Amino acid sequence: MMAEPRILNVYGPGTFTDREIISVPADAHRILRALAVKTIGFTNDEATLSKVRFEGDADPVIPGPIKSTPVAAALHAMAGILADEILTLRGSSNPDRTVVVNTTHTALWLGSVVAVYLDHQAIITLLREKKTFESLVPDWQQRGLDPGLNPLLKLRTTAVYPTKTPGQWYSLHGSLNPEPMLRNLGINPFPQDPITNLSEAAGYLRKATANMTPAEIEYANLSAGHCGTICHTPTSWANTIMGKALSAHPLIDVIPQPTHSTPLPPIPFPHFNPANPLPLSGVKVLELARIIAAPAASSILASVGATVIKVNAPQLPDMSVLQLTLTAGKITTCLDLRDAADLAQFHSLLQEADIFIQGFRPGVLDKFGLSQDDILTIATKRNRGIVYVTENCFGPDGVYATRPGWQQIADCASGVAYVMGRAYNLPDGEPVLPSLPISDMTCGLVCAVGAMIGLMNRAKKGGSWIVRGSLVRVDTFLLGKEVGLYSREVVERCQERFQWGEMRGEHHVLELLRMTWEGWARDGNMGGYLREGAEWWEAWEESAFDGKRLSILRPVVRFEGQGVDEKGQPRWRTWGVPYGFCEKGSVAF
Repeated sequence: MMAEPRILNVYGPGTFTDREIISVPADAHRILRALAVKTIGFTNDEATLSKVRFEGDADPVIPGPIKSTPVAAALHAMAGILADEILTLRGSSNPDRTVVVNTTHTALWLGSVVAVYLDHQAIITLLREKKTFESLVPDWQQRGLDPGLNPLLKLRTTAVYPTKTPGQWYSLHGSLNPEPMLRNLGINPFPQDPITNLSEAAGYLRKATANMTPAEIEYANLSAGHCGTICHTPTSWANTIMGKALSAHPLIDVIPQPTHSTPLPPIPFPHFNPANPLPLSGVKVLELARIIAAPAASSILASVGATVIKVNAPQLPDMSVLQLTLTAGKITTCLDLRDAADLAQFHSLLQEADIFIQGFRPGVLDKFGLSQDDILTIATKRNRGIVYVTENCFGPDGVYATRPGWQQIADCASGVAYVMGRAYNLPDGEPVLPSLPISDMTCGLVCAVGAMIGLMNRAKKGGSWIVRGSLVRVDTFLLGKEVGLYSREVVERCQERFQWGEMRGEHHVLELLRMTWEGWARDGNMGGYLREGAEWWEAWEESAFDGKRLSILRPVVRFEGQGVDEKGQPRWRTWGVPYGFCEKGSVAF
């Protein structure tokens, strides 16, 4: 009798660990086929799936047992297959065209928000030089925030801390303005005793959380509408009401408009244009989102030719560093939807959009006439369907659907952070965040794949299509039995190769990112991938950031085969630009 391919509970309740070691490219092939079977609207034709070639390091290069790289590589391959099918629909059939995905490049892509060189300096280094960084990159993080808040304490307000209940931990999230959250929990944001280092900052917060039960912290955050979550094991999350509701949704969740809606005609893709041969050339995308996941989705669409207009709200802070990467290939502007003229301009842009991507919780945009039903009604009135893409933390329905949450919250709620802590053999069940924004970037990739399926459906069947992405759903897929986890042997071998420092629950995601990058830089092979000017990078000699040279990672997917030239490769037509770069009156599709 053959042994089960997974070993139960190696990393705690509800975990499934590989019995045998499989290379990352081979695992990506396996996961691609598993996703193809489960994704409605995607091909399950083996001849088509066989057009994909995975290459790259056999071993994982990211800390911990989560199979983030082969899953992301499989999703990139799906995007490549869809791009190839769209080209065929547009009159550019090429049976020799193959989709190539390098899995090591994919691992770098998961950390691509800091995979940047500005004036030949790695941005991960420049971030430590606060004055230099802020002189080059417009500051979007500090707007409206109290300048008196200790920056060390601010950094540690987004981290994992013990509670009064032994072995149970809680994830605090100060977002970009932690003061209201701290005051709500009875924690003085301006402690009397000076805080001079990060250890003291963590100790100050740890002392407070250790006097509260997880339920007390959770209730305080829920009642005030603040971010935060109890840190679950995979099993304890799956057994929650929300976990059960979310499990009913597939990872790539694409559904048609409601059956009672007015039928809309098919909207074929524009005929293939050799002068602009990318698959989504002519497709118009309107993005209204912050931080990483939804902007990552539109970034992928821009890389295969879509015209993307990214709208920021001038009153809402965002992470400054993301302007360098997640605006590549986009037009950026600011519109205050509370202003009647700005709202009217946004609705005017929406009238032309083929895809609308938004990253706010259900209900947040309703007051601006931008609910899901509003968007579908707009499409009906213009008699042309739209692909409505929505992304949030906890999913489209269930008791937590409207709760705020970011990557860190998803990782702690789902059990991913718990599994990471178990892999590092930390005491008392201490959770640790993944060292890269995996759930954010992967959710963006899921939404991009869903959006391309939605466009294909619109072209073939007509109607509008709804794409629903969830950070927690990404995590539960990564933890699932079908994907599996790396064995302790693989995790330890990876650690020995890169010699990463100790990673703990109190560490901020940027600190974990820096540790990972520095470990990569010490390794001969990965150092080659990180070298500015290597084939994995593209550069512009001048940029909107003080005119400095800007280098970012290339798109992951590339095409090969007879008749494939450089013009047809996924690429960003323009460098990244700051948020709100274009005057709002000048922006149009």
